[in-house]
Amino acid sequence: MRHLARRVLVAAAAALAVLSTVTTPAQAAVPASPAVTFTNPIAEQRADPHIFKHTDGFYYFTATVPAYDRIVMRRATTLQGLATAPETTIWTKHATGEMGAHIWAPEIHFIDGKWYVYFTAGWSNDIWRIRPYVLESSAANPLTGTWTEKGRISLPMDTFSLDATTFTHNGTRYLSWAQEDPAFGKGTQLYLAKMANPWTITGSPVMISKPEYAWETAGARVNEGPAVIQKNGKVFMTYSASATNANYCIGLLTADATADLMNPASWSKTPTPVLKSNDKTGQYGPGHNSFTVSEDGKSDILVYHDRNYKEIVGDPLKDPNRRTRYQKVYWNADGTPNFGIPVADGVTPVRFSSYNYPDRFIRHWEFRARTEANVTELADSQFRVVPGLAGNGTVSLESANFPGYYLRHKNNEVWVEKDDGTTLFDNDASFHERAGLADSAAGVSYESYNFPGRYIRHYNHLLYTQPVTTTVGQQDATFYKQ
Repeated sequence: MRHLARRVLVAAAAALAVLSTVTTPAQAAVPASPAVTFTNPIAEQRADPHIFKHTDGFYYFTATVPAYDRIVMRRATTLQGLATAPETTIWTKHATGEMGAHIWAPEIHFIDGKWYVYFTAGWSNDIWRIRPYVLESSAANPLTGTWTEKGRISLPMDTFSLDATTFTHNGTRYLSWAQEDPAFGKGTQLYLAKMANPWTITGSPVMISKPEYAWETAGARVNEGPAVIQKNGKVFMTYSASATNANYCIGLLTADATADLMNPASWSKTPTPVLKSNDKTGQYGPGHNSFTVSEDGKSDILVYHDRNYKEIVGDPLKDPNRRTRYQKVYWNADGTPNFGIPVADGVTPVRFSSYNYPDRFIRHWEFRARTEANVTELADSQFRVVPGLAGNGTVSLESANFPGYYLRHKNNEVWVEKDDGTTLFDNDASFHERAGLADSAAGVSYESYNFPGRYIRHYNHLLYTQPVTTTVGQQDATFYKQ
């Protein structure tokens, strides 16, 4: 956390007098993307996760298994439900020859009325002869249907190639994948091609990214695992970089929706990773992601894997403990995605927007809690709603990027501070979650546990606890979870 700023002492009586006279604007619309919460991890020992939400009301989930010997799938009507859904093996590696080893990174897609699984495989007698392959099924339920092998995706370069994904843009279907070009030495780059059908590319592929920054070359020169999300007039492609240990991280390419995607110049690379290991939350090597949407279709969800420990003994590829995880994707004011940090295991955090200043979110800054617009340091504005430290039906609001730090009141001011284990702290950091004082249907308000009748509210951007007796006070003390 940033260095502690010198606190300005405010007399409690004077603060209450000033706060009671403030006027604020009228309420804006309820947020278009309300909060979604999950409990991580979703699936132990499942790497390279891919989820497809189908029109039949089910989410379909597949991922790499540690044995690298088969393709598994599960389905559920909710994203959290995938954590406990039964798993089915839909295809098993060949006993000999092609598709006989290293079954990696399956993806499930529904294209023109049929199911397709894209996956990577090696040969039983040449396990590093890695290439992309496709399965097809016309069954309504891909878990119980018959799968036909459409074979290897033919690429102009017959070299190490993996992690194929497909997407459509402006009516054209594309394939993107990672491949090693001997001209660039050891490592993989990202390629893009148009498709003639779901298992055949057409025309000449183009390279749209190669490892160039230090965070893309730590332990290995890698760009792999592309995934596409389209929004706000842009095509965003995430990808994974570096070795598959704690150095593994997610990068981002961006192209305008009106651009020629087959022109490498259309793609720009964000110069820093957009998701990387985090010591404070205990999450390491986040990568190989996919995207899906919440059940109500209002929130974009990042699906990825990581480990909950940093040090790996031996080859990371032989370590089985990459886990599938979820967290919500937020969108910056400029229309770009914000992934924040890999959040701690357990319940995922939310953001709190102001009822009467809807572009402002509760955040911490030098320990002080405040409301602010356009918080690009996303995790500063994320809090986990956890059982209250004081119990008795209360909740506490734990900082996402500083686990063990909570919103607490002191002298009527609200700060983010570390739990010191005292009863006083537990009481100061516990609140009763109430229906929003200004919007009981969609909003929330937080009443102090040890000072009943006082609520968290904002004034001049800063947060306080105070009695709420006016319409303005009710508005200032109402927030929306996002």
